[in-house]
Amino acid sequence: MKITLVAVGRARRGPVEELCRDYAGRLPWTVEIVEVEPKKRLQGEALKAHEADLLSARIPDGAVVVALDERGKAQSSLTFAEIFRNWQDTGRDSVCFLIGGADGLAAGLRDRADLVLAFGPQTWPHMMVRVMLLEQVYRAERILAGHPYHRE
Repeated sequence: MKITLVAVGRARRGPVEELCRDYAGRLPWTVEIVEVEPKKRLQGEALKAHEADLLSARIPDGAVVVALDERGKAQSSLTFAEIFRNWQDTGRDSVCFLIGGADGLAAGLRDRADLVLAFGPQTWPHMMVRVMLLEQVYRAERILAGHPYHRE
């Protein structure tokens, strides 16, 4: 399985970046973190549309597209693992997660996604979402491998 995380914004060196590297390094799957940054001074819907173009351009061909968005559906860790199992069982070997900027994802990008995922009703800092996502991907892989990392 190849995991691509495409996110708006640059992570600064520090604990968040270290945690992302740690979880990515634990996975037997290939993980690539791609950061995009708008260079144009835009606001509102124009900014979201520009960010959507930047994000879309980095989605690998044939990848399952997962948009992280507050309007998405929260999944339990076990359900998330089963979603991965289904992708694997149907020959999908590439998953691309999209994390938008501060104003969220453009509606068209959400509509294009195979899955729209939320981490609950709270608002989370986008850099923390990267860590939480990579931990959940790691947890899903461990569940699928039958490892006792996840306790329920």
